[in-house]
Amino acid sequence: MISFPPEVLEKAAKIKLLLLDVDGILTDARIIIDESGREIKHFCVRDGMGIKLLQIAGLEVGLLSSRISQPVSHRAQELGIDMIFQGEKDKLSLYEKIKEEKSLSDQNIAFMGDDWVDIPVLAKVGLAVTVPEAWPPVKDYAHYVTQNSGGHGAVREVCDLLLKSQGKWEEVLRCFAPSAPVCSF
Repeated sequence: MISFPPEVLEKAAKIKLLLLDVDGILTDARIIIDESGREIKHFCVRDGMGIKLLQIAGLEVGLLSSRISQPVSHRAQELGIDMIFQGEKDKLSLYEKIKEEKSLSDQNIAFMGDDWVDIPVLAKVGLAVTVPEAWPPVKDYAHYVTQNSGGHGAVREVCDLLLKSQGKWEEVLRCFAPSAPVCSF
């Protein structure tokens, strides 16, 4: 079990919305293109489960990607993520728009990103997170660097952090007890 620093737990306790970059965060940053030009991405099922657990707990999740990818649209639909933005080069402007539409403050939003295009948002949010293999300057803007790699459980690690810091871990875990009614997700 990962032990989170107290200052990170304090920031995580205020989060209502988790925004995620895709390539390098939900994936391992590889883009596979087959001989007919179809893009293939690898997603971690544990990250998906973490997202579903956050949704059960009442937190929102959104995707902000500077690329446009059909596999990302399919994965978002599969996970019930309605807030999906692709082809967005100016993530900060989009972030500000989301923050205003949701009536949230910076302290209520977490963002996971791993490259230079993510730095402006990482510099603003209440909880800025990156992965171990992030481009080195990005780590300077993160409150927390995950132990797990992008595409290999990093998002699940942050989902667990949010659930634990907000006292929702046990509540969500009860949904999966043998005697519990099945949770809807």
